[in-house]
Amino acid sequence: MKMALLKAPTPQLQWRCSVAPTTLAFPNSHSISTGRGKGREWSWRVKCSSSAGAEIEKGTANFGPGSPVRPTSILVVGGTGTLGRQIVRRALDEGYDVRCLVRPRPAPADFLRDWGATVVNADLSKPETIPATLVGIHTVIDCATGRPEEPIKTVDWEGKVALIQCAKAMGIQKYVFYSIHNCDKHPEVPLMEIKYCTEKFLRDSGLDHIVIRLCGFMQGLIGQYAVPILEEKSVWGTDAPTRIAYMDTQDIARLTFIAIRNEKLIGKLLTFAGPRAWTTQEVITLCERLAGQDANVTTVPVSILRFTRQLTRVFEWTNDVADRLAFSEVLSSDTVFSVPMADTYNLLGVDSKDIITLEKYLQDYFSNILKKLKDLKAQSKQTDIYF
Repeated sequence: MKMALLKAPTPQLQWRCSVAPTTLAFPNSHSISTGRGKGREWSWRVKCSSSAGAEIEKGTANFGPGSPVRPTSILVVGGTGTLGRQIVRRALDEGYDVRCLVRPRPAPADFLRDWGATVVNADLSKPETIPATLVGIHTVIDCATGRPEEPIKTVDWEGKVALIQCAKAMGIQKYVFYSIHNCDKHPEVPLMEIKYCTEKFLRDSGLDHIVIRLCGFMQGLIGQYAVPILEEKSVWGTDAPTRIAYMDTQDIARLTFIAIRNEKLIGKLLTFAGPRAWTTQEVITLCERLAGQDANVTTVPVSILRFTRQLTRVFEWTNDVADRLAFSEVLSSDTVFSVPMADTYNLLGVDSKDIITLEKYLQDYFSNILKKLKDLKAQSKQTDIYF
């Protein structure tokens, strides 16, 4: 992968041993290798050479601050996603000038424009489209991820490398990257290994940056549990005691901008977690109580999930399925995705009482939905015609 602006080669994330590693444009040599997984060898090496840096067509790039830009100018990458749209709304509410990098699509992101953001079309998988989006930008907030139907490495690795290289070359003064909690402990999971490699690449780029690792979004539970229970459809879960400290994306956005304004946090790794870690069964039980009805739960044993992952590896065209099942397997193991937040709250000057709990979040959701359903039912009765 090669940027039009830079001559330096893009580092390659190896998926097969037969591919030789390449070098990056940034200093501090190191390599990452995940070793051998079950039934398949993962050999992702990220090597950094000690070269002077990326070069422009007519000489060495100037990595100074460049022309002054307003500290309030922000580029949000992934602004249409679950977290990204909350980042955009929070930034606008706090008076930032927000630009959103959005892939060209049949259904344009008009809601971002309606909110007051500027939308520019670009694609991380096409590096030549990136530079123009960064002109006049002070801070990049990167919360993008690849679509389910595309290979994980296309956007989450190759695209992010191109974005970081371009940000460095154009003098972006702050870069915020969202990662996954414990990504350094699960090299067998492609997405988590990519996040960890990207953290290291960003650190070695020399950009002023903040890495924020996340555990889970409360918003994701609505479609996974709340809606199926209300619609009396099956709810899928596992028999594993995994615990996840879900956090409201609005709280994540609020804490992010507090961190951005704190210059002491440059170069820091933060982890955001909700007030309590929940198992799948505990979440389902809570939804049942708030909905006032039982859930039709279909439990998938972890052993079957593991078997499915091994089965999909037999076929070349199902590699991406296996990659995503690997992540599902971690979420279905005896793992706790949570961290104590007391020190982080003190660092950010935040009161823990201001962080919404999962009980409150789901209670508000079910109260609003049930009230609307009740109102709709009442209206339908008023329009009934009897003969």
